[in-house]
Amino acid sequence: MNNSIEIQNLFKSYKKVKALDNLSLRVENGGFYGLVGPDGAGKTTLMRILTSLLLPDSGDVLVGGLDPVKEYKNLRLKLGYMPGRFSLYQDLTVEENLKFFAQVFGTTIEENYHLIAPVYSQIEPFKKRRAGKLSGGMKQKLALSCALVHKPEILILDEPTTGVDAVSRREFWEMLKEIRAKGITILVSTPYMEEAELCDTISLMFDGKIIDSGTPDEITSHFKDPIFIVKTDYVRELLKIVREMPGLKSVNSFGQTLHIVTKSEKFGIIEISQFIKTNCEYAFELEPYSASIEDCFIDHIIS
Repeated sequence: MNNSIEIQNLFKSYKKVKALDNLSLRVENGGFYGLVGPDGAGKTTLMRILTSLLLPDSGDVLVGGLDPVKEYKNLRLKLGYMPGRFSLYQDLTVEENLKFFAQVFGTTIEENYHLIAPVYSQIEPFKKRRAGKLSGGMKQKLALSCALVHKPEILILDEPTTGVDAVSRREFWEMLKEIRAKGITILVSTPYMEEAELCDTISLMFDGKIIDSGTPDEITSHFKDPIFIVKTDYVRELLKIVREMPGLKSVNSFGQTLHIVTKSEKFGIIEISQFIKTNCEYAFELEPYSASIEDCFIDHIIS
């Protein structure tokens, strides 16, 4: 299968800070690919290079078979881009924003309505409302509609769900699945590890580097150490206690639970349970656990 995006040995620095450090990546045509990592990982820098908004220091990049530096005019016709910050015209209405972007690309809302309908139909009742007066979730849908109105081959989304509520986030990912089903290649970045599991393929990014890649199941299968989950109403108290436990590799809090990773299978449920009971009287439940994407990410960072 042909690749929609090919990156080889990409470097980008801001003075002494390496934003991208020898990064290589391939996104297959028609794929749904996720870039996952915290703020400062290099995701936005990469997105801006792919969309011809930023020049790399060195490396080879092809997007839709085109060089973003030398062939940026032709490339932009193939791309739909949704930046992390809402960047549409706040004083224009929903409909006026969408018409403007359609005209820029020489098309109309009507011509590609079938493509944007799953998204735009949800905000169409508010088409006369100014964009600046929309809620976060509605702004998100408008921005996605504008990115799709010219029927792009590749859709690039930079942290599209940051700052919106949980319901809007779920709705947005369902819309992405529908868009992907129409044959559009999707590259999306997110700081939310749980969203990564919704992509076909993901890359974990940290400090400008890819630290692991594969399907979500492949990523989690790379986790080899014993891992356990502790459920308790005393997360903070138990966190301090477990940090002193022998045989510990890492412990992190996840809401009302702790995830405990040990260095050896010899230090398992019995040993952990005995250690906690010896050092406190707090109630807890302990059981084996299957590593999540976030567990895998943390493991890479501390290893």
